[in-house]
Amino acid sequence: MSSRKARSLIPAALALALIAAGCGSSSRAPGVQLAPSGGATADTSTAAPSSSSSSASASSTTTSSSTSQVPLPTAFNTKPKVVPPKGPPPSRLVIKDLIKGTGPVATASSTVTVQYVGVLYSNGKQFDASWNDGSGKPVTFPLSGVIKGWQQGIPGMRVGGRRELIIPPSLGYGSTPQAKIPANSTLVFVIDLHSIS
Repeated sequence: MSSRKARSLIPAALALALIAAGCGSSSRAPGVQLAPSGGATADTSTAAPSSSSSSASASSTTTSSSTSQVPLPTAFNTKPKVVPPKGPPPSRLVIKDLIKGTGPVATASSTVTVQYVGVLYSNGKQFDASWNDGSGKPVTFPLSGVIKGWQQGIPGMRVGGRRELIIPPSLGYGSTPQAKIPANSTLVFVIDLHSIS
């Protein structure tokens, strides 16, 4: 995604965040379900952490109370392939940890640095990816400024984790179409959490 496109999606996400004020609890919201261990997205749960300090394999992580060095999995060096599951889309947020992180835990008030891929549940077509913004580097933003599905689906995730979110329209963009997202679309994101602050 180009930085221009990224900037165009962020205001829409911020507007939805303002409507969604009150979703700031770090506890799991009612209506959130954890996905079963099986799934269609490429399994990367066996990826080992990297001890290398190359650009995408290690990152300094800062929290409000401490600073730590968290080795990131080597899987973070490669854009994940996202394959939506078959069948009708879920009506609730579905969360699946593909790689469990070992670093600090994100909260609803965190600012996160992530790499992500977003595809449409209906056909698997990619509508957004930080990997394709020209730099291919992680992006940073506060969770308070994104769609409800991220606000509810990222808290509890640890740095070094890769998580899949299946987001129903009510927690995404609803009936408002976006550039590459039709109205009332269920979205699938795979998110790599590099750091929090």
